[in-house]
Amino acid sequence: MADAVRAYCLLAWTWTRALAQYPASLAMLTLSQLVITGIDAIVILFIFEHTSTYAGFSLPEVMFLYGTSGVSFAIADATIGSVERLGRHIRAGTFDVIMLRPVSPLVQVAADQFSPRRLGKLVQAAVVLWVGVATMDVEWTAGRIAMVPVTIVSGVFIFGALWVLGATYQFLAGEAAQAMNAATYGGNFVTQYPLNVLSTDAIRALTWVVPLAFVNWLPALYILDQPDPLDLPVPVRFASPLVALLLCGIAALVWRTGLRHYRSTGS
Repeated sequence: MADAVRAYCLLAWTWTRALAQYPASLAMLTLSQLVITGIDAIVILFIFEHTSTYAGFSLPEVMFLYGTSGVSFAIADATIGSVERLGRHIRAGTFDVIMLRPVSPLVQVAADQFSPRRLGKLVQAAVVLWVGVATMDVEWTAGRIAMVPVTIVSGVFIFGALWVLGATYQFLAGEAAQAMNAATYGGNFVTQYPLNVLSTDAIRALTWVVPLAFVNWLPALYILDQPDPLDLPVPVRFASPLVALLLCGIAALVWRTGLRHYRSTGS
């Protein structure tokens, strides 16, 4: 694991140094990411121009949901989101070259074309999260304070695992990035708002099928002292780290299975 982390950091630093040769371009791209994702935050303000609560959540509480989801997603996107390009490597035959190198193929694909510009999303989401936390009417006990970083870290690993699972599917389907985006980018969007605006069946699916509810929704119910529309046992609200660990284990197993069954394009 230590060797994989070192290899990833080296590859990411190599890409960063290459991009730094064009600082103006890098700065503009980063700023564009910040502005584009900032539009989503502005939408929240428009919603609360016409209502004082949204599905029982106040503006600071929705900002908290938006921020925790956005920070987790931005970190996962910056560090491992490049695995969505696996289908392109397979079609172009470049994945054969990746397999020959003495570095984990997952590390190489994840670090491919690493760009600090993706961190523009992180800055915007972190600002929204900070404002939400600072203005929420919540009694900040030690447990609630500790739950915030636990929620963010768990969300990073859940999104990362979903990216790896989607990438592995491309061993079979070739180019299936859009199907993966439904769970990753779509998951980021749906977890930015209270899930109780959805039907009960949809919430169940997002809890037990694609466990996006563990990204921030269930921990937020504890932090914000909100009722659970599914009436799940209270300990479930603290299960995000366990779900993240389980999902990462499944993703690792599926990835290794995909590698074992990979067949070269012959190019």
